[in-house]
Amino acid sequence: MSVEAPLWRALAGYRVLTSAYAIAVFSWNSDAYARPLPGAVYLAVLALWTLATLGHVSSAERCTPRFLVADLAVALTGVLITPLADTRDAVGPTLPSVWVAGAVLAFAIKGGWRWATGASLIIGAANVVERGDLSRDTVHNILLVTVASIGIGYVVEVARVSERTLAEALRIEAATRERERLARDIHDGVLQVLAMVQRRGSALGGEAAELGRLAGEQEVALRSLVSGGPGPRSAEPSAGSVPGPRRSPQARSGPAPDGGSVDLRSLLAPLAGHRVTLAEPGAPVPLPPRTARAVAAAVAAALDNVRRHAGAGARAWVLLEDEPDAVLVTVRDDGPGIPAGRLAAAEAEGRMGVSLSIRGRLRELGGSAEVLTIPGQGTEVELKVPKDD
Repeated sequence: MSVEAPLWRALAGYRVLTSAYAIAVFSWNSDAYARPLPGAVYLAVLALWTLATLGHVSSAERCTPRFLVADLAVALTGVLITPLADTRDAVGPTLPSVWVAGAVLAFAIKGGWRWATGASLIIGAANVVERGDLSRDTVHNILLVTVASIGIGYVVEVARVSERTLAEALRIEAATRERERLARDIHDGVLQVLAMVQRRGSALGGEAAELGRLAGEQEVALRSLVSGGPGPRSAEPSAGSVPGPRRSPQARSGPAPDGGSVDLRSLLAPLAGHRVTLAEPGAPVPLPPRTARAVAAAVAAALDNVRRHAGAGARAWVLLEDEPDAVLVTVRDDGPGIPAGRLAAAEAEGRMGVSLSIRGRLRELGGSAEVLTIPGQGTEVELKVPKDD
């Protein structure tokens, strides 16, 4: 909802209440007016104008400059014809009374503090002409309307800038999330296949070597694209090898038919194998389908890193824990560990396995992914995702 909408609603209510107030003041002091007929006619027109133009003060689009000029003219007319009805200056307030402030506030909400300043000065000049001098009460009323309208106009301008900034930030965030999602999908499939083709082509030689070289170049270019930064200058393939294209649990498991919860254990079970041990609780670990698939895909990405970087003989252990307020999955291996600074360097080179396939997925779920590694003693990845209330 626009930040201006409450201001327009408040202005519409103000105009109705102040027109009723002006009529009440005139009725209460009708005996004091020397010629009440001009005042009664004007206030009848004012009431009809107020009710007929409520739609024009419902939004900035409908409050056109032409309407603002006409509305200001109605206010000025009421101020300037007050001496025709109140010839003895016995009542004090002008015929429209505080209704004129609504006309000025419409300028403030529509055009900001500059428009409000101009409208306030015009109304102020009309009050001076009506009174014939600059009395203390006249100056006080003029200043009150001017300061209030300028303040509201400035607030509206700031609110509009903030609203545009927020909309742009949300647009950038949505684009970034979509980019990260595409990058994860590419990392989990396309990049691994290209790395495999490059390595196998180099091993076979001949025409296959040329195909492998082209695959390596495309891998580097694609990594640079998904990382959003400059790619490495050399076309070296990823460290380690990939036994073959492997579909992630997210690709294997479609959405739940009934849209209900999914037992995370069923998505992690296919990841267990000869060198991967899975420890899970005896009871189901229900999660929303999207959350369960994202966690399983992050675990698969962590196991991919073990296979590719910890060596062919490395073992991995996956521990699934169902805590009261969160689900915790720990992936630990007995490999050589990650050298200091290697994760940051890999991200700079466009290798987004940890930053996107693991941390990115958990970040979208409101969770966290922590990587603990000690050179020579293996690596531990802790994935934590909160449960829905």
